[in-house]
Amino acid sequence: MKPKFVDIHAHIDMCKDIEELIKHAKEKEVVIVAAGVDHKSNAALLNIIKIEDNLKACFGIYPVEAEKLADKEIEKEINFIKENKEKIIGIGEVGFDLFEGENLEKQKKILGKLINLAKDLDKPLIVHSRKAELEAIEFLESFNYKKIVMHCFSGNMKLVMRIIKNGWSLSIPAIIKYSEHFQKVVEIAPIENLFCETDSPFLHPEKKRDNEPSNVVESYQKIGEIKEMNLEEVKEKIWKNFERVF
Repeated sequence: MKPKFVDIHAHIDMCKDIEELIKHAKEKEVVIVAAGVDHKSNAALLNIIKIEDNLKACFGIYPVEAEKLADKEIEKEINFIKENKEKIIGIGEVGFDLFEGENLEKQKKILGKLINLAKDLDKPLIVHSRKAELEAIEFLESFNYKKIVMHCFSGNMKLVMRIIKNGWSLSIPAIIKYSEHFQKVVEIAPIENLFCETDSPFLHPEKKRDNEPSNVVESYQKIGEIKEMNLEEVKEKIWKNFERVF
């Protein structure tokens, strides 16, 4: 398959005009990987991914949502994901959040189940780690699983190096256009460890609302600028990462 741009992480079910953003993505040769955060969004994505062949999905349980769920509800959602394993390419969005969440022990219990699910299904895990970057890395390391993508990772460069050493990937949002943090991440990370994302409808590269997957090209352009590579070369390298990990 010819290399395309890939938005590895977008919440398209939260976006306003889904048909329009899919159209824009197709025009720019962008494959969209839509992320679920709870049963409602996971179920919605089942219908959305039927629309176009440039749409893929990951199902997950967002850590703040996970805190609200009873054990039976967690098991029910895990079974739902298993039932639809052939229709998804990854598990996410999952992880830790100590910015809006507060029960780390419960988040650990649930993330452990989701890591084991990813291992059982041989699917990559898309990990959120806001205000819990070290805790997330240490917990993930205890499972010895390599198919891990750290989504929009905001930890320090020592932790970035630890991610790289572990053989995991880092997903770079389009705000790299102005974010010195993500520019630095790209400087130190080999391109073999990189993906790009928009986190649509959030994190617009021009600090606007609403973001959309076609803007992922901004991430590719900035990576090319930092690594002194042309856009086609960046696209080909990250496409190879996509084929390898997913």
